[in-house]
Amino acid sequence: MAEALFNHHAAGRAKAHSAGTQPAGHTDRNVVEAMMEIGIDISAQRSKVLTLEMLDDAEKVIIMGCGVEGVCLATFVPTEVWGLEDPEGQPIEKVEAIRVEIELKVKKLIEDMKL
Repeated sequence: MAEALFNHHAAGRAKAHSAGTQPAGHTDRNVVEAMMEIGIDISAQRSKVLTLEMLDDAEKVIIMGCGVEGVCLATFVPTEVWGLEDPEGQPIEKVEAIRVEIELKVKKLIEDMKL
């Protein structure tokens, strides 16, 4: 959701890439539905494994906070932890609430980056 929301609101001024340390390999149907409600289709998106090349190319790393317990992501890139719940397996109402929280954080990030 964060990648799609960032890329939507940044409108080509910057590009986000989402990846994780233990990606599920699929997109939760409620997450797809919650994003379709606001006109963003992520049905073809699949989670990806975070690579060193991704970190090397990044200007900033956002750690969502879901499922990162026990993981130490050492990077020389400015990093921010958002501490969000994992929408995977959540009821649609919870996913919508998480989407709203992510969108607010994404808009602030874009503002802070002066894009």
